[in-house]
Order: sequence, then structure tokens, then C-alpha cells
Amino acid sequence: MAIDWDRRTCARRGHVTYAPDDPRLRVRLRAQTAVGEAWRCLRCGDFVLGEPHGSGPAAEAPLVPRGRVLRDLFVLRFLAVERAVRGVFVVLVAAAVWRFSNSEDAVRRLFDTYLDVLRPVFRHFHYDLDHSPVVGSLQKAFGYRHSTLVLVAGLLLAYALIELVEAVGLWYAKRWAEYLTVVATAAFLPLEVYELTEHVSWLKIATLVLNVLAVLYILLAKRLFGLRGGHRAVEAERRSASLLEVTEAADER
Repeated sequence: MAIDWDRRTCARRGHVTYAPDDPRLRVRLRAQTAVGEAWRCLRCGDFVLGEPHGSGPAAEAPLVPRGRVLRDLFVLRFLAVERAVRGVFVVLVAAAVWRFSNSEDAVRRLFDTYLDVLRPVFRHFHYDLDHSPVVGSLQKAFGYRHSTLVLVAGLLLAYALIELVEAVGLWYAKRWAEYLTVVATAAFLPLEVYELTEHVSWLKIATLVLNVLAVLYILLAKRLFGLRGGHRAVEAERRSASLLEVTEAADER
């Protein structure tokens, strides 16, 4: 079942009406009913009772996203939320690494104590904690120098900052954020593939697939790097979907 993005958005945010000064356009966007005047919504096209939300020259009317443009905005905001969640998670990991770097000896002693307690419990279930990949990774981390851990925390924080900047830019559909997302995501794809060769998990596979689809979608849908007409084609598509401009074009014909 096809989604009516225009009416779906109007149901959530309300209609957008505008009264242009040009009398030819006003008569096409205005209707008189038994209960008062109604103005056509610039997003969904339905007539809405009451005074228009704005008025003035047609050139100053709000450019309301409609149709496919609105769908693309929904996808960008989904990616923005995903980037924001990932950024916050990485910030927490960076903070944990930094805290660990400042109290490594205390954490090591606590870890060894709990490992001694849990070892016979897991042995009862025929699981050897001493050969566990997770335990091995943690024990290996205890061997890192303080300066190395601080560097790792700094790199994680820088990565989180990139993710959060992407999230803000994508939420507001900024062109620079689309470029940043494509370049940054594509740069990390080889690392994600390498991690899969080391250890396969459904989470890693899902993350890789999501990132590949995000790169391809933004590249093609937003026409980056000159693809499919580039930025001019994007602006032309936005304006071709504008109800006011469609009405104005119809009047000129």
C-alpha cells in the first residue's frame, strides 16, 4: 500500500496555506464555502477552512516539501536518528575508555576477582572462561599503555563528533551533511568488511548493509557529485513539486 506522504505529514504537523497577491493565483487557491472561506494546503492540496497562514508575493511563499521530496526528507531524518544514537553510544564508550585509562590497576584487580569467582560457575556449564574471546580481549586491553588508551578515547570522541554533526545536518536536510555522510560512511566501509573477516555477527552484517544502502541512497536520491544532474536537478525537482509553482505554471499556459 502506497504511503501518502503529504497527508501523513499534514496530519502530524498541520496544513500550510498561503494567499498570493496575484489575483489569478488567489482564485485558484481559494474557495468560498457555506461555513466560510477555505484555502488550499500547499502540501497536501486539500482545502482548509479559515484564514491563510501567510500572504504576499508568490515568490515569497514557503517552499513546502511534497511527494518524493517529503519521502526523501523522512529517510534523511531516519538516518539522522541512527547517527545520533550511534554518536551518543560512542561518546559513552570513549568516556569509559578514558576512565579506565586513569584507574587501570583498580579495574584489573576487580576483573581478576570476579573472574576467579565466575570461573567455576562457567566450568560447571562446560564453558572455559580462560579461552573466551571476550575475556581475552579484556585481558589484552589491560596491557595497553595509558597514552595508548587516551589516544583511543580521543579517536572515539572524534568519531562520535562526526556522527553527531552528520545527525544534525541530515535532520535539517543540509547539502553539506549529505556529502559528509557519504564520504565518512564510505571511508569506514573497508574497516567494517575487515571486522567481518575477523568475526561474523548479525549486528556487524546489519550495520554494514545499512551503511552501504545509506551511501547508495544518498548518492542517487540527492544527486551528489554531479550524479543525475547534480544540485540543479535537485532544486528543479523541489520546485516542480511545489503546488504554488505548479498552479502558477498552469495559469501561464
